[in-house]
Amino acid sequence: MTTESTTTASQAAAPVGTLNTKDMRRILASSFIGSAIEYYDFMLYATAASLVFDKVFFANLGPGFALFASFVTLAVGYVARPLGGLVFGHFGDLVGRKKVLVLSMVIMGAGTVAIGLLPPTAQVGMAAPVTLVVLRLIQGVAVGGEWGGAALMAIEHAPKRHRGFAASFANAGGPAGAILGTLGLSLFAALSGSQFLVWGWRVPFLLSAVLIGVGLGIRLKVSETPAFQRLETASKKRRVPIVEVLRHSKRAVLLGLAATTAFYVCQAMTTVWGVSVAVASGADKNGVLNIKAAAAVLTLVVCFISARLSDRLGRRRVLAFGALLGIVAAYPTVLLMTNGTLWGFGLAIVIGNGLVQGVLYGPIAAYVAEQFPTRHRYTGASVAYHSASMLGAGFTPMIITGLILAAGGALWPVAVFWVAVLLVALVAVLSTAEGTRRELD
Repeated sequence: MTTESTTTASQAAAPVGTLNTKDMRRILASSFIGSAIEYYDFMLYATAASLVFDKVFFANLGPGFALFASFVTLAVGYVARPLGGLVFGHFGDLVGRKKVLVLSMVIMGAGTVAIGLLPPTAQVGMAAPVTLVVLRLIQGVAVGGEWGGAALMAIEHAPKRHRGFAASFANAGGPAGAILGTLGLSLFAALSGSQFLVWGWRVPFLLSAVLIGVGLGIRLKVSETPAFQRLETASKKRRVPIVEVLRHSKRAVLLGLAATTAFYVCQAMTTVWGVSVAVASGADKNGVLNIKAAAAVLTLVVCFISARLSDRLGRRRVLAFGALLGIVAAYPTVLLMTNGTLWGFGLAIVIGNGLVQGVLYGPIAAYVAEQFPTRHRYTGASVAYHSASMLGAGFTPMIITGLILAAGGALWPVAVFWVAVLLVALVAVLSTAEGTRRELD
């Protein structure tokens, strides 16, 4: 290819200066709706792990250990996410962002529907929990490919001054999916009554098939990102992406992982462990689920606001503010979650999930992606982000449960753990160069 044709192709693929075009609106909608559907599937499991799976698949273990076993299967999905990020990131960096996004959505939908059809342990014995773990692994691999692709589709199409806000559409799909999943379980808990543990919990999982069809219809219409098109046009020999990440971007992976872990711990503290402990402490189950869904709406709003602010003030300032807010609020939030009342749980989840997580969540996609060059951005960003999800969201419910058991029921170790994670994130953010004005290529 000649220099002239390369330049022409590069210019044609350059991002426009605004988000307010038909193509850009479609791209943002695809990132948001696609992420919402995949996180509906993924977070639906998290809520069911708190309220259902210990009774359906682990009832023979006793209440405390059954809940712990249920949280172990929850962690399995998070352990698989870095693997999914690595695999899908590899192909996303080599063959394009769009193709792997379509595949990840199909895999996620198949795994979620299969969970909805899985017989209980009382009918098929140990085959049920073993299959549950396998299906959770499939979910984890699929969502490991989703975030990186959805975020990069938005970031790499958007103009520089709007990258944070554009990327927040992919991130906002997480709480939106949590809202759908939580309201789905709450609705069928009310409709099915005493039959909820028999068949009611299964319906939201089966409805995933419909949502996946809608998501694929939207996702297939978007174009490949300009940054990846320019990379292909350059026709340079490219190495295996993970090799380049390990050679050139190890520090970016570690700092991105540390910064991202903070909001995942907030999520796990409030929406997984918090739901379980609030119900166990006497709060009404349906009320807890409805409050959780309402708080996710606040998370969405704060996510967009903090992302917009990060475009103006810088990612580091907004993320540092979120970490400091979480450090101050950690212990009061833990006490509120465990006082056995709906108002206590509501206030706790508004602070921990709506405000602290929302502030941290908004800029994080752009913050992580801006640390990596185009040739291995999908792989590097996905590995950093999903390693944080494994550590922060996957292990936090188990760690908290273990800390409480070790401390004889005391809650202060939970708050200390939360503060420690936020302090590590704060140091990581302050140790990173500001990427807001950085050129992606």
